[in-house]
Amino acid sequence: MRSSSKLTRRTESMTEEMRNNDGVSFKHVLDIDSFTRSDIELVLENTSAMEEVLNRNIKKVPALRGKTIVTLFYEPSTRTRVSFEQAGKILSADVINVTDSTSSSSKGESLYNTVLTIQAMKADIIVIRHHHSGAPHFLARNLKSHVINAGDGAHAHPTQSLLDLYTIKKRLGSIDGKKVTIIGDLLYSRVARSNLWGLTKMGARVVLCGPQTLIPNDFLNGHRKQEGHPFASVEIESSVEKALDGADVVMALRLQRERQQAGHLPSLREYSQSYGINSQRLKLANKNALLMHPGPMNEGVEIEPDVAHGNQSVIEDQVTGGVAVRMSLLYTLAAGSDNEILPRP
Repeated sequence: MRSSSKLTRRTESMTEEMRNNDGVSFKHVLDIDSFTRSDIELVLENTSAMEEVLNRNIKKVPALRGKTIVTLFYEPSTRTRVSFEQAGKILSADVINVTDSTSSSSKGESLYNTVLTIQAMKADIIVIRHHHSGAPHFLARNLKSHVINAGDGAHAHPTQSLLDLYTIKKRLGSIDGKKVTIIGDLLYSRVARSNLWGLTKMGARVVLCGPQTLIPNDFLNGHRKQEGHPFASVEIESSVEKALDGADVVMALRLQRERQQAGHLPSLREYSQSYGINSQRLKLANKNALLMHPGPMNEGVEIEPDVAHGNQSVIEDQVTGGVAVRMSLLYTLAAGSDNEILPRP
């Protein structure tokens, strides 16, 4: 009984640190384009409280006791799937993991029929990763449950964007006005797409750099410069040295090897020579610039090993922050439908 009392007091303490969730404008987490700046700030603020829970000796609070979370992963994943599972379990939710190999989709069941099955389970939150862009939106239209996009095709990866924003804010104090240079496969990266929304909404100066064959056409043909375009302020730089000059954050994107097979790149070696981050190039950024990568990382291609594991790297921080951000999102969504989910002092 004594340990239960301590746990309740700790949970109440966490409740006091969490901002009121009544004002959030989202029921689902499909991409950052639907978030307001205040939504993002709320998630990041609540993430700080969740990280405090992660730093305790006993990493368990009854915040989502009685809630059911189903994770549907139709693509291989380790970081994201385990991160969501850990986040749910720390908050005391019941977590059901379904992968492509264990689901009925391997027997030919359609996503729609899977939706009907989940609906019958009365799951509170669905976390989905799918190779088809738009799959999370399909679930959101057909389910009463909250839906979180854990990555859909080349479209979006909103939780990665939020954990990147959290890492930057925690390390640098703010995001507003910071120069963030993103280097790599900008055409197919769902991480880059979501980060463009998040960084611009939070006031960062964003510079994109990569092979011309891996930059979206609307960034090359001037369409984004039209009045009202959300990415009108985003800069394109062909020279990696110029892109890195004075950067506060350097974000390297994973280069998918199939891009070379598709003819987008001559070779991985040539890419590394032209765009890979090494110690000399990193010196062009600000002295205390952060080095980030969404993972999994091809060491020696996007980033040299000594830099990836150097003092400026916050890649491990991104992983830790990922659990806290996903805890924040799970709590925020559940609390939006049940304001008494945490006991009040």
